[in-house]
Amino acid sequence: MSNMVSQLQNEKLLPLYTVHNMDLLDTVESILLENNLHFIEVTYRSDKASAAIKYLSESGKLIVGAGTVCDLETAKNAIANGAQFIVQPGIDADVLRYCKEKNIPIFPGAVTPTEIIQAMNLGLTAVKFFPANVYGGLKAIKSLGGPFPSLKFIPTGGINKENYQEFIENDSILAVGGSFIISEKTVAIDNGVTASKNLKELVSKINK
Repeated sequence: MSNMVSQLQNEKLLPLYTVHNMDLLDTVESILLENNLHFIEVTYRSDKASAAIKYLSESGKLIVGAGTVCDLETAKNAIANGAQFIVQPGIDADVLRYCKEKNIPIFPGAVTPTEIIQAMNLGLTAVKFFPANVYGGLKAIKSLGGPFPSLKFIPTGGINKENYQEFIENDSILAVGGSFIISEKTVAIDNGVTASKNLKELVSKINK
């Protein structure tokens, strides 16, 4: 397991962040670091994703990844702007091959046994499980852990502050992802005060 993946497994939280306001990125970075979190997945759900990845990557304080990467062009763009890992909602062999060539960790979406076998045959040891709430959540992950004991999952979709602890306590979980960890909407309310308070509560429950 790479050092990056080991660190993510230790931190347990992968913030999924969609950028509309670049001016809030410094605050987001500070909040994550204050809570000893070093990962952020910037989603390609806005036209500012590449600029945000570049900005945060150049700062060098966080491990910056790109999420919602659905094609090779987006993957190339993200990596050119400094993305250190790629997350896909599904499996795209071209993107997987490109990331392997560039030595960039990638977590494609896989929720069925067939997709999981496909991912493992491509040399992957961890996959995104999305949308978790639609495809059976923790119950499904526990069942899949039987035939695939060495595979780790990053569930997103339907994970929230009420149920995230149940997920991270399972041995098959690498980390949980979601905007419930930190979101632009929450940061914008009061320049991060509420967002920082919420995140501190999440982290404190993990460390208990």
